[in-house]
Amino acid sequence: MGNKTVKDIMSKDCVTVTLQDNIYEIAVKMKEHDIGFVAVVDGKKLIGVVTDRDLVVRGYAEKHSGSTAVEQVISKDVATISPDTSIDEAAKIMAKDQIRRLPVVQNGELVGIVAIGDLAVRGSFEDEAGEALSKISSDRTPVGVS
Repeated sequence: MGNKTVKDIMSKDCVTVTLQDNIYEIAVKMKEHDIGFVAVVDGKKLIGVVTDRDLVVRGYAEKHSGSTAVEQVISKDVATISPDTSIDEAAKIMAKDQIRRLPVVQNGELVGIVAIGDLAVRGSFEDEAGEALSKISSDRTPVGVS
């Protein structure tokens, strides 16, 4: 069990958009699939990601309309991992970078996504996932606290 890699737990059916899509279309995909993260691809090449927070902060809160291009809200400097990365290493990257989802890339192409929940359901990795999640969550101010 200790030598499992990211390819053993990653989601392969990734919801994606292209630079031709707009922020309304991204929001609709997020609603349809009940997700808060969409990879932006050109063919199969990963260009960046858009999170629900990106849509709010860089999109709607900036008074951009739904027809605004993906380019306005995309995060391009994204941490990625290869399918051969150990699950332990993925958990460490998530904790260090305070991220809940990591695109899995091989030869520049998106092949999957690993979410913090994928780590959490893997029994022997509960400690790493719990530690990663606590680090991600601990730096946040609770809602309603000023």
